[in-house]
Amino acid sequence: MIITKAPKGTEDLLPKDSYKWHYLEEKFKNICDAYGYKEIRVPTFEHTELFERGVGDTTDVVEKQMYTFLDKGERSITLRPEGTASVARCYLQNNLFQDALPLKMWYELPCFRYENKQKGRLREFHQFGIEAFGSKGPSIDAEVVSLALTFLKEVGLSDLAVNVNSIGCPACRKKYNEALKDYLRPYLDNLCDTCKSRFERNPLRILDCKSPICQDFVKNAPRLLDYICDDCKEHFDGFLKTLDALGINYTIDSGIVRGLDYYTKTVFEIISGGFTVCGGGRYDGLIEEFGGDSTPAIGFGLGIERLLIRLSELGVEIEDTKKASLYIAPLGENAVEMAQILVYELRSKGISCETDHMGRGLKPQMKYSDKIGAKYTLVLGDNEIETGKIKIKNMNSGEQTELELEKLAAFFEGDK
Repeated sequence: MIITKAPKGTEDLLPKDSYKWHYLEEKFKNICDAYGYKEIRVPTFEHTELFERGVGDTTDVVEKQMYTFLDKGERSITLRPEGTASVARCYLQNNLFQDALPLKMWYELPCFRYENKQKGRLREFHQFGIEAFGSKGPSIDAEVVSLALTFLKEVGLSDLAVNVNSIGCPACRKKYNEALKDYLRPYLDNLCDTCKSRFERNPLRILDCKSPICQDFVKNAPRLLDYICDDCKEHFDGFLKTLDALGINYTIDSGIVRGLDYYTKTVFEIISGGFTVCGGGRYDGLIEEFGGDSTPAIGFGLGIERLLIRLSELGVEIEDTKKASLYIAPLGENAVEMAQILVYELRSKGISCETDHMGRGLKPQMKYSDKIGAKYTLVLGDNEIETGKIKIKNMNSGEQTELELEKLAAFFEGDK
């Protein structure tokens, strides 16, 4: 074991890149605010049964990918593989159903799944997500899709494709499962072992299998969309009508079933360059599954790492707006002390500034100022301290501005 190497499937976020995350976080928060969604934070781990019952014990997530362990009290604990089940548990535990409905929440959180590292897929990954509880009408479905699209377009994705489907309600799926089993029965011996075990328990999950062999068998399977009941069809038609009214282009993709068992009715994915950057749908039965009253709900998850990869592929540049406004280069002992006083006073006024802590000469300090991207540089020596007159240099234009030392803060007040 190499202790200086991060575990497989995890990545460090370096200081030089953190501003990109801050940018996305701020954009997502602002858009959620505009849509009336409030932030929620939930624990990183939960009781294992929460995910077994909520996500589904025949899903790949539960069968193959969860990080599960016994704690010191011999309780089975699982690191969160997704956000919805935890938020649903929080909704029940904290009696949030007593709040004004629909209750609309957003979050940013790390998730954990044991799977092979590949492009945009890590064992520890991060998601933006939203959840809305209490509205059974299709208008909230369209709102959830529109929020995701608004955010993705705002940060620079222009090649977005929206794929939608309805997987109906439990009554629809019961009828469909029988038709699907009739179709798959002749191929049963050729399916992978996992899908063989799912055939009786949950044949719908076979459609989501990643095995090329199973994918080949199911490509001509009956469409679930053809088996939905009148109520589910009315809901789906209402959803599509609202998308049309909003001017949102979409494709009906009957192959979308999503990989988690709690989904009902509306499901959707947003694609960029063949990459699924966002996916979600309704889960009207989840709260009831956890012991609460029947509660309609919908949400989505949006992978942050995947989004950053796609933005990079498209050449979308995210500007670092948090660079220092000023670097003070002190020359001499008196200047070092004065520089410390100045940066303290400037920072207390909300002005970002830096000074030397390494005992460097002037030339190395100028190189450091350039590396950190300081907007202005001030060389501070005995003469500047004695006369109270300074010159600050604009590092982009090279222009120098002379002013009194006591007016330094006022110069930057508008540059915070």
